[in-house]
Amino acid sequence: MKWLVADYAVPQILFIRSVIIVAVAGFMVRRLRHPSILKSAHRGSLVLRAMLMLGAWMAYYSAARHLGLAEITTMYFSAPIIVIFLSILVLKENVGPMRWFACFAGFAGVIVAANPTQSPSLGPTLMVLFAGFCWAWSTVLVRLVSRFESTLNQMMATSFLFAIACGIMLPWVWKSPDLEGWALMLGLGAVSALGQFLLYEGYRHAPASTLAPMEYSGLVWAFLFGYLIWSEIPTVNVVAGAVLIVCSSLLLVWWERRAVLASRRMAA
Repeated sequence: MKWLVADYAVPQILFIRSVIIVAVAGFMVRRLRHPSILKSAHRGSLVLRAMLMLGAWMAYYSAARHLGLAEITTMYFSAPIIVIFLSILVLKENVGPMRWFACFAGFAGVIVAANPTQSPSLGPTLMVLFAGFCWAWSTVLVRLVSRFESTLNQMMATSFLFAIACGIMLPWVWKSPDLEGWALMLGLGAVSALGQFLLYEGYRHAPASTLAPMEYSGLVWAFLFGYLIWSEIPTVNVVAGAVLIVCSSLLLVWWERRAVLASRRMAA
């Protein structure tokens, strides 16, 4: 996506991405004979979630024009701690002290990486943090709606609304892609469809407050791809923040695994 925003408008990229996801999810819904999303009692939640995600994507990829991949990804991971708060208020999940510790440690890493006292790019930084807030709300709604709707229906509904919203803007932003541009956009759509399916299924089967810090693992890939593709070398504060974030995530994984094993021993 960072490749694409250098040459194409964000609404155009999101439109093509959304059309591909709608096509894939719609085909699978029809094949598996899932109930129509139009008959859902949770259409309002699906529309709200689509609006939140659209705001998150627009802000995130607009900021990507000005920030490195490692920087933007690190600051975007302010979302998990917001998910923790919302999972208590909205989903009524029981959040133990270790989840709180992991998320606060991760958020401290975000602050270190963003370095707000010296950052020359305050505007893009605020856009990324706004994207994280929108993403957190949409994540909680995924968990809430997943109790009643299939993953494929959620994918299709959200991306369909994305396509409509972005399609309205196309007459003013459309730029005919070359062969490489089409290949990148089609690849983005396919990878996004797979990623959405796996993400939604994860939130269907596990508490949002447990899964949210796991997203910090994406930071490693952001560092790797940023270096390999754009030769981006993260600053010291970004690396330090990333270390805090990854360590907090690994700590939570270890703690949750330990709790599962303990409960199994008690049941045996």
